[in-house]
Amino acid sequence: MVSAEGFTGLPGGVAVSHLSVYDWPAADGVCGGTPHMHLTCSEAYVVTGGRGAVQTLTTSGYEVTPLAAGTVAWFTPGTIHRLVNEDDLRITVLMQNSGLPEAGDAVLTLPPRYLADAETYAAVTVIPADAPEEERERIARTRRDLALEGYRALREADGPEPLAAFHRAAAALVRPRLAEWRERWERGAQAAAAATGEQLDRLEKGDVTHLADAAVRAELPSEHGRFGMCGRLDVYPGP
Repeated sequence: MVSAEGFTGLPGGVAVSHLSVYDWPAADGVCGGTPHMHLTCSEAYVVTGGRGAVQTLTTSGYEVTPLAAGTVAWFTPGTIHRLVNEDDLRITVLMQNSGLPEAGDAVLTLPPRYLADAETYAAVTVIPADAPEEERERIARTRRDLALEGYRALREADGPEPLAAFHRAAAALVRPRLAEWRERWERGAQAAAAATGEQLDRLEKGDVTHLADAAVRAELPSEHGRFGMCGRLDVYPGP
């Protein structure tokens, strides 16, 4: 998927996963996932079943968007979001940049003491793939509850500085990975857009040879039930 002409990924360089939102109750009595923010990617929810909501926090304030079967909701980078499961909430998630939101472009709203450096952050957020199921669930729940602690502080903050400080800390945490992210973008969304540009150029010249390369592809999930930030994920092969 590197060359524009040969791009074979999903339309627009997006990625898809199926999400069953956690039904774990938190300290505030609300069931759901881990609040976090993306720095370079938009994300969309296509609700396929159940009922719930997404709580969001931006510089414009706090909002709650109800989610029910048929709802399509999306948000841009910088939106802190927390999924709430009220009744078996299930979502098909569309992620920009070939799934970068689940491949690194996410910072949990942990208390500031956990955002100081990458090692401290990783120690409380990484879920070892080879750990037993019970241990992976324990880590997922613990990091969710830590993120809720920081999230509540941001919601209750007096003035804009705490949210701005979180933005700065998040940017510092991800900076070492930006070159890797740029490569993913170049292979995915940039290549997909360039392919359309090339096709338009060809059609303007009456060249239809690219139509002879038409192809059909299909895939099943490569992994079922992964512990994600918001719930259990069925994921598809990456780029």
